[in-house]
Amino acid sequence: MKTGLVLEGGGMRGIYTAGVLDVLMKHKIWTDGVIGVSAGACHGAGYVSGQRGRSIRYTAGYSRDWRFMSFRSLLLTGNVVGEKLSYHDIPYELDPFDFEAFFQSPIRMYAGATDLETGKAVYLDLKQDYFETKRECECRGVPFEEKEKQRAEKLFLDMIRASASLPLVSNVVEIKGKKLLDGGTADSIPVREFRRMGYRKNIVVLTRPEGYQKEQDRTIPLMAAKYRRYPEYVKMAARRHIKYNKTLHYIKELEKRDEVFVLRPSVALNVSRMEKDEAMIRSQYQLGIEDTEKRLEKLKQWMEK
Repeated sequence: MKTGLVLEGGGMRGIYTAGVLDVLMKHKIWTDGVIGVSAGACHGAGYVSGQRGRSIRYTAGYSRDWRFMSFRSLLLTGNVVGEKLSYHDIPYELDPFDFEAFFQSPIRMYAGATDLETGKAVYLDLKQDYFETKRECECRGVPFEEKEKQRAEKLFLDMIRASASLPLVSNVVEIKGKKLLDGGTADSIPVREFRRMGYRKNIVVLTRPEGYQKEQDRTIPLMAAKYRRYPEYVKMAARRHIKYNKTLHYIKELEKRDEVFVLRPSVALNVSRMEKDEAMIRSQYQLGIEDTEKRLEKLKQWMEK
């Protein structure tokens, strides 16, 4: 049976997930696949590449840099999360992402995004283009050159960016003819989809505590105005809270059947979506570590079943 890791997003709340993943890496707990949304996709990529500690290092280190995440960046670039710093400077120069380890890892990875035109969820295979290009080169008897690798790396980063591009404060990301935004709009916790893909036993990492119920987004009128050319997307955004709460109920049912192992904050996270306070960010990361370590033996036993 294939095991999966399902990672919810939540902006800076996602640093909790980074703490969870660092414990899993420390204890060599690996799954067959990962599916993440928004911040979950960002931190999940570090799990697949095996880069323990990288997420908290760059998140805390650049949290006060306006180029990382700020309204100044939004005004100057159209993206509240700075594209150049976050998706070029950091992964290539300032705190390098290990692309080779990511693509060579046996763990498959997917990122959830939302199609602006249909309003439906899109699940992006972050390794597919790399594998297809490499196989094509092998079939043609030509070397898999650096330019092909760089193209696959750029597409990978664009897919992560699409998954994390929050509505109203991000430019639309176009990938293979699809106009994409934040995956949380259509499927915040894609456990159903991962089960359909064959990952029937999943560790689910949530960024909200037990008992949380989502309410309708108050920015729906703004979305209706900005995305008036995309009515299906607006409809999906307006129904997001309904699907989210149904998914939480579904996860509870899976827990009863012992088909998922849920890790969630033991207390409500006091970190905002655009948190700048480094001490607050580190405290939520530490909570992820502590919550996971407390349940580590139960998780290991569950994994062995």
